[in-house]
Parts: sequence; C-alpha cells; structure tokens
Amino acid sequence: MLCAAAFVALFAAIGGRTALAQDVTLKSHDGDVEISGNLLGFDGEFYRVETIYGELTVDGSGVLCEGPGCPNLEDYIARVTFSGAPTVGRVLMPALIEAFAIRGDYEMRRETLSDGHFMISLASKVDGSLLGEFTFKLTNTDEGFADLLANEADIAMTLREARATEVKRALDAGLGNLTATGRSRVLALDALVPVVAPSNPIQGITTPQLAQVLSGEIDNWTVLDGPNAPISVHLHDARSGLGQATVDRLLAPQRLELAPGAIRHADSQSLADAVANDPFALGVTSRSEIGNTWELALKGACGFALNATRRAVKTEDYPLTAPMFLYLPARRFPKLIREFLAYMRDPSAQLVIRRAGFVDQAPEEIRIDEQGDRFANAILRAGDEVPLDELQRMVQTLAPLKRLSTTFRFEAGSARLDAQSRSNVQQLARALEIGLYDARRLVFVGFSDGEGPASSNRNIAMRRATAVQSAVTRAAETANLDRIDLGVEAFGEAMPMACDDSAWGRQVNRRVEVWVR
Repeated sequence: MLCAAAFVALFAAIGGRTALAQDVTLKSHDGDVEISGNLLGFDGEFYRVETIYGELTVDGSGVLCEGPGCPNLEDYIARVTFSGAPTVGRVLMPALIEAFAIRGDYEMRRETLSDGHFMISLASKVDGSLLGEFTFKLTNTDEGFADLLANEADIAMTLREARATEVKRALDAGLGNLTATGRSRVLALDALVPVVAPSNPIQGITTPQLAQVLSGEIDNWTVLDGPNAPISVHLHDARSGLGQATVDRLLAPQRLELAPGAIRHADSQSLADAVANDPFALGVTSRSEIGNTWELALKGACGFALNATRRAVKTEDYPLTAPMFLYLPARRFPKLIREFLAYMRDPSAQLVIRRAGFVDQAPEEIRIDEQGDRFANAILRAGDEVPLDELQRMVQTLAPLKRLSTTFRFEAGSARLDAQSRSNVQQLARALEIGLYDARRLVFVGFSDGEGPASSNRNIAMRRATAVQSAVTRAAETANLDRIDLGVEAFGEAMPMACDDSAWGRQVNRRVEVWVR
C-alpha cells in the first residue's frame, strides 16, 4: 500500500506524449516505498509514470528519482506546444506571452521553425537560464484538435467547439471530457462578417439572404438591389475553423449546402484581397481580418441593422459572434505554463487582447443614455401585446441601472447556454468572488422573442433569468453573496434586438442581460 506521508500518488487517466517514456524508479526519502515504471512526463513538480498499477502522478518533493529517464531538476525547462488556428496563434498568443514576460521580468526570444511554425522562449534576466519554451504550430482548427488527440500538442487553438467525435476520441485517449469545466476556455471574441469590395453599392444583407447567397439560391446582385451581375462567393478553407463556423452558423440551420462554385481560401489575407479586387464578390471572414474590404451590416425586414462593433460582439447582440477557444487536456501543466494560463484571465491581459484587434471579455457598464436605439426600437416595434404601461415599467426599472456587457444567450433550440455565455458564467462568478460587485445591486433581466403570447414569453424569460442567476451563484463558490443585492426581472418581448422574421433574429432576442447599480 502506498504511504501518503511518503508521497501523493493520484490514479488518473491523463494524457501525455509518451514518445519519451524511459525507465525510472521513484523512492520515498526513507526508502520504504518505491515505484518503477516508464516516465511519461515531468512538469517540474510532479512525475507521471506508467506502472503496474496504471498511470500515476507522483509529487516530486516526496521522492528521489533513479534511472536513465530521470529529469534534471535544477535545469528544468517548462515546455508547451500549441497547435491550431493561425488567427489565434499568429498575433494574439505572442502578444499575451510578451505581456506575461514583462510582468514576470523574463527575457523573451522568438525563433522561426520549419513550415512557418515558431517558438517563443522565456529566460531569466538574472543569469540567462532558459525557463520555458512555447512552441506554436499554425495549422487550422481541425489539425489543432488532431494534434491534441494524438498527443502531438498540449493545447489546441480553435475557432469552433469540439465536435462529438472529437470529444469521444479525447475520452478514449485519456485526455478527459473536453466539454467539462476547465477543459476549454474562451480566449477572446471575434465575429463572422459578410464583406464586399468598397466599390459595391450594397450596404446590408439579411442573414437568410446571406445563407441563400452561400448556397447559390441567390446568384445575382439584382436580388439584393445591386447591379445585374453574378455573385462570386468566397469562403475560408473547409478545414479551417472559420470555414466550418460559416457553414455551421449560416447554412446548417437552414439545411442548405454550400454552392459548388464557392472559392475557398487558405487564409484571411488571400480572401480579403480577392474580395477587395472583385466588385461582384461577397465573402464571409473574420471581423479582425477584413483587410481592405467593406463590411455589410446584418439587417432585417423590420428595420433593424447590426454591424459587428466591439460592443455588439461582446454583448452578442451581433448574431454571428465567433468565440476563439483554447482546449486543454485533463493534465497538470508545468508551473510557468499554469501561471501563463492564469494570467490570460487577468484584466491586464484583456487589454492586450483588445489592442491586438480582438474583442476582450472584460465587463463594461453601459449607461442607459448610451442605449437610445434599443429603447427607441422597443417603442417602435412594440406589438399589441406589449402595452404602454409595460414599456414604462421597463424604463422605470432599468433607468437607475447600467447594463453590463456580459449577456447570456442559448444554443439554438436548446436551454443550454452557448459557448460564449458559459464563459461569461465563469467570468462573472470570478468577479463576484473577488468582491467587484460588493455593496451593489445586480439584476438578471430576461428577454424573449415575439413568438407566442406575451404573457408566456415573459414567464419563459423569467425562468431563464432565474436559471442564469443560479448558474452564476453556483460557480461563485467563494463569493460572499450576502454583500450583493441580487435580483431577477423579465420583460419578455418588450425590447427586441433583431427582427423575429428569422431563426437568427429570434435567437438574438432570447437572452438574459445583467444590469447593475
């Protein structure tokens, strides 16, 4: 039986790259207990060893290591490999590592590797000793998941959530449940935007029209009140996260197939250049990489028009928001890597994300006088079932408060929060835990689409608001909730954000906002 006083061994099926497995023997300091096996990994503090008992994680402070596989404890270097979407790895991750190096007073070096990959090293400024290596393989979302599942990468950079097949393969490989809390995190926010050449007279398009253009059902600009010319469609490569997200978000809900003549691009730069130089082209690309193209607003027949502004993306008022993910296995990382992963949630890291051209997740408070369009639209679009006294009640309730940019929305046809909203639960919970909203009033306000009776919609919105509040308070395990005045309210269909004439519009309208005082 293993002695807990000698060392801690945790039986866990945790993944790791096994190509370097070597023989080791771990002995307790008193010599009473020893374990032999193949060393699977060492993170500077814990050994992972394949033994006759299965795979063990052993606290290095409680044992002595003997054998050819034993690492050098004095000159240990923390190493991690990222693989996946270039949109994440090319600019954003190096910017975050640079800011982390400045904070930790490390010396940072960058080295270009083969095939366009690169490595960033962190060293001590005192003696120049190498402390950590961050290797980046810029491939695509599919390759990022494949490398993670094959133990050829430690962290996947992706522009979509893991698919069911990838989740199953990760479980089979001992990487843990990729859908569980802690296995993925939303690093930053981006958006899918339709773009045209600056010379194109079209200024907006509805989401159903955009889907029809991508499928080839609309193939001439005249249908969109443009010139009599065929539409040339440009999309990202089918293996990229942006290309897959475009199909998943626009075509799949309408059960449409991509037009066979669509032109695919390996990267955002080539897509933007092709669209900018073709007055009859229409492309879908990342908000952060539109180049010299012109972004089209997403409009509706009822008069709403939304652009992918920073605030609209952060609140998910813009319907094609695209979170940027990091997927991590159920494995302990070296201390330096853990510190970097923790830093990425720091408010200063959110500023780095914003300066890199992406949308951060730091909550912002929006005064009611900065939301004039929303309240004007609420009055303009109010139906017979939303009487004046209900609109007055809404204004009287919300006027003393400020809206947080943290908004919660749900997956299509589901009561499950979408990926960005699940991240918002954790972000808001941490804010409660550190006392950011102590002595303040926090109100979770539910809204709905306009389908069905107004009274039923208001009841549904109230249940959603209550459910979100419960999810946040459950996640805020160490928060002193007695210091916060928490409340729930619902106004149903009284303040639509988009037209109810499409599935996308109805999904945008079904939301829970957070208001503070």
